[in-house]
Amino acid sequence: MEGPIVGVYGIGIMFLVLFLFRIPAAFTMAIIGFLGVTYVVSFNAALNMIGADMWNIFSNYGLTVIPMFILVGEFVHYAGYNDGLYYATYRWFGHYKGGLAITTIMACAAFSAISGSNTATAATMSQVAIPAMKKYNYHPMLNAGSVAAGSTLGVLIPPSIVLVVYGCTPVNL
Repeated sequence: MEGPIVGVYGIGIMFLVLFLFRIPAAFTMAIIGFLGVTYVVSFNAALNMIGADMWNIFSNYGLTVIPMFILVGEFVHYAGYNDGLYYATYRWFGHYKGGLAITTIMACAAFSAISGSNTATAATMSQVAIPAMKKYNYHPMLNAGSVAAGSTLGVLIPPSIVLVVYGCTPVNL
């Protein structure tokens, strides 16, 4: 069999392993990919490729910024700046109709610009924003929606982790 056909069969086997054995997706993809490369090329080539690829990805200097983003996000969270960001944006936009939802989106945008992570922003700002919005009887869907919408702004505001990963990924043309 040729490589593309093996790849199609590999995807089918991967889904079967995922659903039948409930092995996490990352491990399933790694195992099936390794077995596919072993079948198409050779066992030694698959082992060498794993070592070379892991070294090339994790030794990239540009990706060292990701743990620093996470560290700064933790500093901001534990220092209580997220409450300060929320209060400051509330002072700007709280007097408008739906001002608390606007406040949530703007505070999420500010926090995601600091931390660089959408997930960290959603986790941190939901602890601050959702109780405040519940206090003023905002609908639960609007609570979750405004946190989710504001958290996704982190990708658009440079420097974000996603943009760093895209910028550090080599392009083979």
